[in-house]
Amino acid sequence: CKALSIREITRKMADLCDIIYFSARKLGCARGGGICIRSKAVYEKMRGLVPLYEGFLTYGGMSVREMEALTVGLDETMDEDMISQGPQFIAYMVDELQKHGVPVITPAGGLGCHINVMQFLDHIPQAQYPAGALASALYIVSGVRGMERGTLSEQRDPDGTEPMANMELLRLAMPRRVFTLSQVKYVVDRLVWLYQNRQLVEGLQFTDEPAILRFFYGRLAPVSGWQQKLVEKFRTDFGDSL
Repeated sequence: CKALSIREITRKMADLCDIIYFSARKLGCARGGGICIRSKAVYEKMRGLVPLYEGFLTYGGMSVREMEALTVGLDETMDEDMISQGPQFIAYMVDELQKHGVPVITPAGGLGCHINVMQFLDHIPQAQYPAGALASALYIVSGVRGMERGTLSEQRDPDGTEPMANMELLRLAMPRRVFTLSQVKYVVDRLVWLYQNRQLVEGLQFTDEPAILRFFYGRLAPVSGWQQKLVEKFRTDFGDSL
């Protein structure tokens, strides 16, 4: 497909599908989403499931404004100049972090930069959720929200044991048309500082661990007063600049 445009590739993929079910937030930069069905018979089979999970068919669905926004978003998704911005910024972030010795997953991805927390915080055991700890530390020193992708995102086994994830990652997603290059440089600056002071960061422990979806609903606390020490070092180096 290297000789085809994004629009042509998308068309060929769609032609192979009987059902296309998508979220519009990433694909179209709009709220909602869509289900495109080729067969009326399949539509009639799925129709009975919609009230169970989404609401009755006549409740109104998406507003006209959202459908228009989705149309524009899908059209922009076919514009290679438009969709290349995110991957270019992500590649820049990964390259700059590598230059400063910060462990990142390579090659750079298309949706975000991923920090290799097993190397970044190799002094924190996985049972203390190092990726979650790094997400917390980054937020403290920068106001930047990252997403834990590691043991914290797993579920405990029925007997209460905790399976350890194969990787501990901090995901820094970068949707297109949201961030500027100066903001990317700011994140790099704070991550480099955090890496230089990584020994100040310690782990987390659950104070409220739901049996289901603990990643969404659980509450955690630091295993010590490490967050105060991190803030003290930050103020020593930066004052009250944040």
